[in-house]
Amino acid sequence: MSSTADQSGNDRYEFGPFRIDAQREIVLRDGELVPLTPKTFQILLVLVRNNQELVTKDELMKAVWPDTFVEEANLSRNIFMLRRALGESPQEHRYIVTVPGRGYRLAETVRAIQDQEVNIVAARHSKAQGPPDAAPQSGRNRQSSCVSPAITCAYSSKVEVQISESMSWGGIAAIAGILLLAGVLALRFPFHHSHALSDKDTLVLADFANSTGEPVFDETLRQGLAVELEQSPFLSLISDQRIRQTLALMQQPPDSRLTPEFAREICERVGSAAVLEGSIASLGAQYVLGLRARNCSTGDVLDEEQIQAVRKEDVLNALGRIATRFRTRVGESLTAVDRHSTPLEQATTPSLEALKAYTTSTRANRENGPISAVPHLKRAIAIDPQFAMAYGALGLMYSNMGEAELAAENTRKAWELRDRVSDPEKFDILFLYDRQVTGNLKRAQETLESWAQTYPRDFQPLTLLAGRVTESSGQYEKGIDAAQKALALNPDFIFAYDSLAIQNLHLGRLAEVRNTLQRAADRKLETPDFLVFRYYLAFLQGDRAEMEREITLARGKRGTEDLLSHDQALVLAYSGHIREAEIMWQRAVGLAQEAGDRERAGMYEAAAAACEALFGNAVAARRHALAALELGKGRDVEYGTAFALALSGDNSRARELADDLEKRFPEDTSVQFSYLPTLRALFALAQYDPSRAIQILQPAIPYDLASPGTAFFARFGSLYSAYVRGEAYLAAQQGPDATAEFTKILDHRSLVLADPVGSLSRLQLGRAAALSGDKNRAKIAYLNFLRLWKDADSDIPILKEAQAEYSKLQ
Repeated sequence: MSSTADQSGNDRYEFGPFRIDAQREIVLRDGELVPLTPKTFQILLVLVRNNQELVTKDELMKAVWPDTFVEEANLSRNIFMLRRALGESPQEHRYIVTVPGRGYRLAETVRAIQDQEVNIVAARHSKAQGPPDAAPQSGRNRQSSCVSPAITCAYSSKVEVQISESMSWGGIAAIAGILLLAGVLALRFPFHHSHALSDKDTLVLADFANSTGEPVFDETLRQGLAVELEQSPFLSLISDQRIRQTLALMQQPPDSRLTPEFAREICERVGSAAVLEGSIASLGAQYVLGLRARNCSTGDVLDEEQIQAVRKEDVLNALGRIATRFRTRVGESLTAVDRHSTPLEQATTPSLEALKAYTTSTRANRENGPISAVPHLKRAIAIDPQFAMAYGALGLMYSNMGEAELAAENTRKAWELRDRVSDPEKFDILFLYDRQVTGNLKRAQETLESWAQTYPRDFQPLTLLAGRVTESSGQYEKGIDAAQKALALNPDFIFAYDSLAIQNLHLGRLAEVRNTLQRAADRKLETPDFLVFRYYLAFLQGDRAEMEREITLARGKRGTEDLLSHDQALVLAYSGHIREAEIMWQRAVGLAQEAGDRERAGMYEAAAAACEALFGNAVAARRHALAALELGKGRDVEYGTAFALALSGDNSRARELADDLEKRFPEDTSVQFSYLPTLRALFALAQYDPSRAIQILQPAIPYDLASPGTAFFARFGSLYSAYVRGEAYLAAQQGPDATAEFTKILDHRSLVLADPVGSLSRLQLGRAAALSGDKNRAKIAYLNFLRLWKDADSDIPILKEAQAEYSKLQ
């Protein structure tokens, strides 16, 4: 990396319409100050000093952040901000050229200059500015903006600084210093005596008042402003879910337009500090955006901001700038704003139409579920193929639909574009990538913990930490703690109740599950999962009437009826009623396919295959396994079908699936520590090598009590590693060790739920006791199983074996 000038001198340069004073960190364009943050200025200076030569990314990062490790994304973000400040369009990079995979260079010829006459206007507004409704005002409500290298500020009256033709660079720097001081004073003593918010306050974001007559701004600007403000670790917005809940308590439709009046009432009800009211109006061919913050108790104006956009294409840029200005005015430190301030076009999309489609998908998901959101997200991506947030949202929608392969495909794309999002969204994408693509639960957990530490006021990372990451690694207590912290931040967030209930259910704390569901009900919160939880609570307590009540409630409910039909099938299979279970599985699969959830239908088929294989119905097991693979080839479908095929004697095809899992998921926690050990142990048992099977299953021991991915939707597969280990001990003639494994399963009924391994472990205990020579204990275990299966289908192979073995004990 060479240099154009002596870096220790008072070097000054010019290229194109720009002039630079390196010592004073001033950039002028056609005589006007160009606003740059210190780091962005340093990047420009490095490029200028290496006139038209390539500067690698490593060289830039070492020059700008010499004593600090930063991610490459930090450099990319500053390059984006620099390009925007220089006036480059996303399509045409006139000044800064990207050299793919290497770095950047300045395209213009740089010339070193000496002190000379200049003529600039350092800060000027040609039009008076007024309140958010865009009506021009005069007097003390008139504002002008000035920008210095690290600060955006506003004045109580119009400010125009004219620098004379004879003024030196030193004079210009003095003027800049005065502007900077004025900016600081304006921040401390604004004209309307702004009251700084604290890090305990919350805000309610109202809908934008759109007087332009252009529907593209409806809801879109509110979504964009939310993205901007949610980058702040200092500010905290009341969630849309809580707003809808409060509207319901106000006896208003949950999707009512959030007028300033409604927003203020919600603000008072939830104990927030202020309401943010946004507006957009036409001014000839231009647009004026306004933002007003009001104390929701007194109605006092805490802050007012206004900005002008020359074209529609500039509106999102202007929205980002007004959000940044607001953050500094209400008390957030400049350091925090600089660190967490990805420009809105980069954090979302430069296209208003794409952002509109994304915003519409959010409403569609809320009103009709994830399947209705998918077309809108696809449209957003079609408009802007670089829209990382849309890919991330689409991956999440597919995950919620049980479409693991499509979820992974879109999440991977979001991950590839992760430098084009805000910091909170990047955390979310990194987490989703490890949850849905790599399966690396340890790294996913580290991401969530870092997210929660960076944004301590955000309940989202805590809620996610309370979910599948801790559930699938058996860290139920950690999940419960995270859910409780999330609810402390947002007592109306329904998914935190969901996680709290399932984690307690896995630990067998049934009273806590009921208490959690009641707390949610008191807040008028309900999800399909709650119905499933109530169904299984009734199952574990033998309450047939309550089970039937939940089945009735599920009828006709899209996304719920198929779940309960599948759960009914498992309950029937648990007591040996496999023919009735087959009917319910057919119903569940059909309902899921009608809803377009092929992967979920595949999970139901995989569960049926596993149950048939456990019962010794090899032909039926293979039939269901093949049907499952026709519907989906996600991780959990492949594992369930491979398990069934291995048990039913088709080891060749099961090995192919196991090899595919190993190849596709080399980092996946469940695959590496549960699925593959269980499958390979079955292969060893098929070769009459129980010692090898026991050895293979050793790495799975820490994950025996974790809830696998197969249990997330289909509620089967828990403790399969322990069940196969128990069979290996039986084959090795180690009765006491086998007893310990099957007892482990029976001691965790609330984890196994209605999976038939729960009932079959009674039979296996009898076999282990007989092997150990304890005839009385063996008879009791066999009898317990046969009583449970007293009305079972008589032609089930494992039942016939149990009856014959019990007869020999008499």
